[in-house]
Amino acid sequence: MYVSEQEVRAVLTYETLISAILQALIDYSAGRVQQPPRMILRAGNADDHRNGWFGVMPVVSGDVMGVKTVTFYPANDELGLHTHMAIIALIRRATGEPLAVMDGRLITEMRTAAVSAVAFSGIAPLHFDTAPTSFGILGSGVQARAHIEALKHVWPEMRDIRVSSRNASNAARLAEETNARAVAAEEAGAADVVLTATTSPVPVLKGSWLKPNALVIAVGASGASLRELDDDAMLSSYVVAEGRACVERESGDVLLSGAKVQAEIGEILADPSIARIPRDQRVVFKSVGMAIEDITAARLVWMSIASRTAEQ
Repeated sequence: MYVSEQEVRAVLTYETLISAILQALIDYSAGRVQQPPRMILRAGNADDHRNGWFGVMPVVSGDVMGVKTVTFYPANDELGLHTHMAIIALIRRATGEPLAVMDGRLITEMRTAAVSAVAFSGIAPLHFDTAPTSFGILGSGVQARAHIEALKHVWPEMRDIRVSSRNASNAARLAEETNARAVAAEEAGAADVVLTATTSPVPVLKGSWLKPNALVIAVGASGASLRELDDDAMLSSYVVAEGRACVERESGDVLLSGAKVQAEIGEILADPSIARIPRDQRVVFKSVGMAIEDITAARLVWMSIASRTAEQ
């Protein structure tokens, strides 16, 4: 069975994905997921910023196994193409039978935002005395839009959405379409909750802009030599990782600043009573993307399509 992006879009919703991702992150932190390190190969298609990479992400979890192959070509937006594209193969764990091959671009988009929504729902009640209301976004691409949509499912108090981007016209367009405001980076960085969703290789968020108890959700610039947050932002924060080993291996924000990961989100979700999330310090949630999230979303898609097929 091949599942196109159009078919994925027709059946995958944030309502089901967020709850499934929450359990997947708990399972990952509890050691119930087999997930080796992501393997990345440079495409060698160019000697400059156009050079892309090809990643392979296998995982075994629950009743399925699978692998995502993903590409990232940073110059694709200049060609009117998506910068990230992917294919996911889903396999039955009990027998090794192939279940489906599906387009993974939208799954990657949605699972990234769903992970952030899950992290927000786990961290915010422990961190803020009262529900935050302002949301600052650095970046105006696919992930900026996806995060606004996903976070609305877990953050009804969100009122003031601020968008900043190096591309002012993109920021203005996104702001108009999402009832947000296009602002300078400093104003976006001064919100209660700040999202960094860029491909910048150098910091775009300064610690000096942040509120003393800001929550930062950092999802862009995945790579050991890339970073979105400066040293002040990282070293003044309590750092929560999507997956400790993954972030410590692949996040330039952590590696280049020398910041220490102090908790894993799955641990916090499993038992909030043991979490030590500070109320008087900044918190950074850093994610780099994990195969367990892709397979969790792919399984939801496959189950929905299989159920509809059986009813026909």
